[in-house]
Amino acid sequence: MTHPLATEQLHVVTVSVNGVRRTATVPARRLLSDFLRHDLALTGTHVGCEHGVCGACTVLVDGAPMRSCLMFAVQAQAHEVTTVEGLGTIEAMGPVQQAFTECHGLQCGFCTPGFVTTITAYLEESPDPSADEAREAISGNLCRCTGYQNIVKSVLRAAELRRDRLAAGWERSNCAVVNEGGAGEPS
Repeated sequence: MTHPLATEQLHVVTVSVNGVRRTATVPARRLLSDFLRHDLALTGTHVGCEHGVCGACTVLVDGAPMRSCLMFAVQAQAHEVTTVEGLGTIEAMGPVQQAFTECHGLQCGFCTPGFVTTITAYLEESPDPSADEAREAISGNLCRCTGYQNIVKSVLRAAELRRDRLAAGWERSNCAVVNEGGAGEPS
């Protein structure tokens, strides 16, 4: 007898991921999280609960936070997906990544990619949050290590960095390279 999944229909999916058009053939039931991690080797997206509760797998779909464990890869067809890898690099961190580093907003790091993508989208809509608003914004993401205080500080610092970068005319894709003294220059 043939296993039911052995005959599952395959689909060609073309998605823009971190600004690069990517195509793969996947089963209809392939989750976006698995597509990113296994088919595209973008392992920055972490999979925690696989039920959409923890937020570790959050990515941006057309700029909006989405739990990638709740979305099929075929649903991302023709959309723009941004993973944590698309938000900056070690040499040129995005403002949220830089803030997490400066404010010690992570410990084990497992939940961090989901927080970074969630906060990035949040700051697009709310560029000057209060501490209470920052707590509300991250309330859908779970962390078992930090107690959230430094994550809230990271949100506030990221908002400050983002405002400074925007005021200096830097675009989101033109991250700053920050030296030890804290002064940044567009890369």
